[in-house]
Amino acid sequence: MHLTYMQRAVDLAQKGTRLAYPNPSVGAVVVCDGNIIGEGYTNAYGGAHAEVNAINAVKDESLLSRSTLYVTLEPCAHYGKTPPCANLIEAKKIPKIYIGCMDTFSKVSGKGIEILLKAGREVHVGVLEEKCLELHKRFLTFHNKKRPYVVLKWAETQDGFIDKDRTVDVLEEAKPTWISNELSRQKVHQIRAVEHAIMVGTKTALKDNPTLTTRTFSGVSPVRILVDRTLKVPDNYNLYDGKVKTIVFTEREVASNNVLGKKIDFSVNILPQILEGLYQENIQSVLVEGGKQLLTSFIENNLWDEATVFVGTSVFGNGVKAPDLKIQPQKQSVVKGDLWQHYSNI
Repeated sequence: MHLTYMQRAVDLAQKGTRLAYPNPSVGAVVVCDGNIIGEGYTNAYGGAHAEVNAINAVKDESLLSRSTLYVTLEPCAHYGKTPPCANLIEAKKIPKIYIGCMDTFSKVSGKGIEILLKAGREVHVGVLEEKCLELHKRFLTFHNKKRPYVVLKWAETQDGFIDKDRTVDVLEEAKPTWISNELSRQKVHQIRAVEHAIMVGTKTALKDNPTLTTRTFSGVSPVRILVDRTLKVPDNYNLYDGKVKTIVFTEREVASNNVLGKKIDFSVNILPQILEGLYQENIQSVLVEGGKQLLTSFIENNLWDEATVFVGTSVFGNGVKAPDLKIQPQKQSVVKGDLWQHYSNI
């Protein structure tokens, strides 16, 4: 039954993924005599953690002293926005704790387990570990590699193009060239709702004038990232509308009050600078949506963790060639005629 209870904790954690940033979205379940008596997941940042919510959901607190707690990630051991969860578990006298995976964040990293063991608790680590590591991959990558978890995304035609050859006068209406179908585009918005931030380069912003929001899917829109060396994107474009937090990486001073400007040196490799800037802003994951040059830079520098590609039904014959990952997709499925492919670089 241990796997069943931990799976429930994993399912709970997935409800809070986007809202929990920059905390990990953890799931927790309290079990007594074979029955779940309390469960919870991490609230929006600054709110209660999963263990607190699960313990508080137990109506008869006297049952805690003979209960078992299942939690997807090692309980925290430090004071942040909230007190340490390991101390709460100890105080509530919960005798058995099953943990999905350890927290490698330096302020925790075994310290939560140590608190519980010193208190005489029975602690088991590694239940559904692979699933829990997958669940917390953004948080763990952020703290282990000191950069956001990077997801690449694009749509390409049957003959391998991501765009037609086109130029757009900024005085004219810019709009995207659609390759994927409506259902695939809705899936993209679902993906956006999971990631902490979304990034595009100058050409994509000029040609498409994107909003980069989750407008066709119920969820929190990601932080918008624009890489624009000389600030070519006009300030009346959607990325400057102030509706979502937006960061612009540039070599110039940003005058708009609606975005946060970050100056970087474009005479050297910009990607380490961008990722360091996002790390400093506590951005745990970023979805890179284009264009070709930006996507290829991440691939060539091996600074990506996964990629999601939609292959549409159209054929362009010529245009802008799609990036080449040089590996086979890990999994794929059909989305109303489009082929969705998922690649892993972990």
